[in-house]
Order: sequence, then C-alpha cells, then structure tokens
Amino acid sequence: METMATGFWVVVMLVLLALAFDFMNGFHDAANSIATVVSTGVLKPQHAVAFAAFFNVIAIAVFQLKVAATIGKGIVDPSVVDQHVIFGALIGAIAWNVLTWWFGIPSSSSHALIGGLVGATLAKAGSGPLVAVGLLKTVAFIFISPMLGFLFGSLIMVAVAWIFRRSSPLRVDKGFRRMQLVSAGLYSLGHGGNDAQKTIGIIWLLLISSGYVQASDKLPPGWVIWSCYIAIGLGTLFGGWRIVKTMGQRITKLKPVGGFCAETGGAATLFLATALGVPVSTTHTITGAIFGVGSVRNASAVRWGLAGNIVMAWIFTIPATAFIAAIFYGVSLLVF
Repeated sequence: METMATGFWVVVMLVLLALAFDFMNGFHDAANSIATVVSTGVLKPQHAVAFAAFFNVIAIAVFQLKVAATIGKGIVDPSVVDQHVIFGALIGAIAWNVLTWWFGIPSSSSHALIGGLVGATLAKAGSGPLVAVGLLKTVAFIFISPMLGFLFGSLIMVAVAWIFRRSSPLRVDKGFRRMQLVSAGLYSLGHGGNDAQKTIGIIWLLLISSGYVQASDKLPPGWVIWSCYIAIGLGTLFGGWRIVKTMGQRITKLKPVGGFCAETGGAATLFLATALGVPVSTTHTITGAIFGVGSVRNASAVRWGLAGNIVMAWIFTIPATAFIAAIFYGVSLLVF
C-alpha cells in the first residue's frame, strides 16, 4: 500500500515537472512568436506576449493530437518507459533549456525533450526500445523544417515584392504593420499546436507506463490536454526576452513586410508538420524563415556567422540532452 501511495506521488511530481517544462517551453520559445512583431515595432513587448499566448491556447480547438501520439508512442516503446526514464528525460530537457536561455541561444525545446527521452531510455535498456521510424522522421525534420521555413519565407517575400512593386515603401510599410498581426497570430497558433502536444505526449507516456491509462487509448485524458495548452500559454505570457534580440535583430534587420513573410512562411511549415504528426522545432522553423526573407532582400544582410553558431546548437541539442538525461536517470534510481 505504501509503495502504491509513493508511486502515485512520484507520478504527480513528474506531471508537475512536465508542466514546468511546458511553461519553460513557452517562456523559451516566446521569442519565436513575437521577435518579428517586436523588432519591427508593430507591438510593444508586453502586448505581443499576451497576443501570442492567446493564440497558443486556442490552438487546442484547431489541431488533432497527432504530434502527442508521436511523442507518446512513436519515439520509444512505452512498455520500457518508467518513472525514472521520464524523470531523466525532463531534467535533461529542462537543463538544456535553462542553459541555452541563459546564453540567448535559440535552440529547440522539442528536440531537447526528445533527446532526453532517448538518453534516459538508452541508459535503462539500450537502443532496442527506440522506434526507428519516429526518430528518423524527427531527426530529418531538424533539417527539413528550417529549409521549408527558408523556402516559404523567401517565396512569399518574392511574391509580395512583385505584387507591391508599384506601391510606395511608406504605403507598403503601413499596410504590412496591420497584416503582421495576422501572420503573428497564425505563427503563434502553429507554435501552440505543435509544442503543447509534445508535453501532452510525455505525460501520456508517463500515465501509460504507470498504469493509469491504457496504451490502446486513442486520446489522453482531457485534463492533460487543457493543462498543457494553458501551461505553454502562461510561459509565452511571461516571455523569453534574452532570445528576442537574437531572433528579431541580430540575424537580419526586419521591416514589417519581412516580418509578415517570415511569420507566414514559418506558420505554413508548422501547420504542415503538425498535420503530419511530426514534432518539429518552432525555433528552427522561424529562424529558417527569417534567413529566407533576409536572403531575398540582400544575402549580405544575413549574419551567416551567427547562423553557423545557431546551427551548431541545433546539432548538439539531442546528444547533449541525451547525455544529461542518462546521468539523471541514474540519479533517480537512488532518489525514488
């Protein structure tokens, strides 16, 4: 009886830890949604985060839970996962998020979570329980999502430049200040729809491994879905100011028309990935879109040296979080 009670409180603690990660995900990735509207002066920072948080939460009514299913059942075999694996995965992801937030590096919370899950599973049972299809799809989109963002961002920028080629710069700037509210809303909707589902998936996996829900269930409990969307919305509301400057100004200087094109290109990529059930990085996506917009205007306007540093952070995210998670998996065996 005591063991069952202890197990229950460990599950509660891990659910709260997962929601803390979700909050941090919103906090860490707030810059992805608001960097362009802040840097172009369309919205003040405090208004921008409230705007983005609202669309993060209402994404619950738009997207199916395909990404949550990938995280919950498509990365590792649920039968091997236990509370120690979940603990290691969450601590690995949170530690990496704190580190990259502190240094202002726009890394991926999504891949941090996946890397943590992989590392803790490897520490427990080796590579056997890893689901190759899900992992390969996720790793492939580390490269595909920024490429799609780059492609969509640059194509939209070219189309807009051609359509408004006879308009004065002042008129274009004024018009796209309003249009950027639409694109920022769409991007925030895509951000909430893809990223909140990753935490839904990890809590779902925890509840399956603990016996509180069945692996055959098609959907996680409703309270899991709502709490994750609200947590990411609250995280976005508090914002991640250290990363805003990098995303909005240091890569390339953006005007409202460029911000609109980058956000629309990023949103299109996120909508596509979420429909396919692929857990992608919103950070990778919007960064690629900003690069695409900047390269259309002037390739020399993009700070490619900074781009190289960001790409290195992308590459190291999964192995770094896997290493940290493996260590904390071992620690958890001593703690509970």
